[in-house]
Amino acid sequence: MIAIELMETASTNALHLLSSVASSIPLAAEEPKGINTEGVVTFFASKIAPILLAVLGVIFIGRASRGEISKVLTSSAIAIVGLAFIAGAATLFFIGDFLINLIFQ
Repeated sequence: MIAIELMETASTNALHLLSSVASSIPLAAEEPKGINTEGVVTFFASKIAPILLAVLGVIFIGRASRGEISKVLTSSAIAIVGLAFIAGAATLFFIGDFLINLIFQ
């Protein structure tokens, strides 16, 4: 008699535990999300770009100390032109976005 009551109590508790576990598992998977491109760009702009610029600075200082001033000036000019192109591309991106919003609204 005690064994039967013990089995009923255990089975009831096990059923309650299984139902609570089953209800906590989502039946449908969440919709996949895209890549956070703004986060990636922010990461590169805040972490990677300063490191690369510091490495370029060390290289330029090393060359200048060996007397290769013309190579340093040439490399610096190329780096500045490259940064100007990158800044221009970013500016055109924002201007284009502004124009599209202006036209289609």
